[in-house]
Amino acid sequence: MQGVFFRESARKLAEELRIKGWIKNRNDDKVEALISGDENDVNDFISWCHTGPERAEVTEVTVSQRPETSFEKFKVIRNY
Repeated sequence: MQGVFFRESARKLAEELRIKGWIKNRNDDKVEALISGDENDVNDFISWCHTGPERAEVTEVTVSQRPETSFEKFKVIRNY
């Protein structure tokens, strides 16, 4: 869901949880994130993604594991 500050809200939560990675809007009106961090913190972040910020309408969250990736911080990737 785009247009409800999902990415910025996710960034703030990621900073609180010490999650690193990125989040971006996709061309198909979905949001994609790649994150890394403590397992409990990652699980908390994923749980939040199921509801997102106020006014968000989350219909699906797909989670897949990838090899560990190292990031310096969490950032919002701007598509413009």
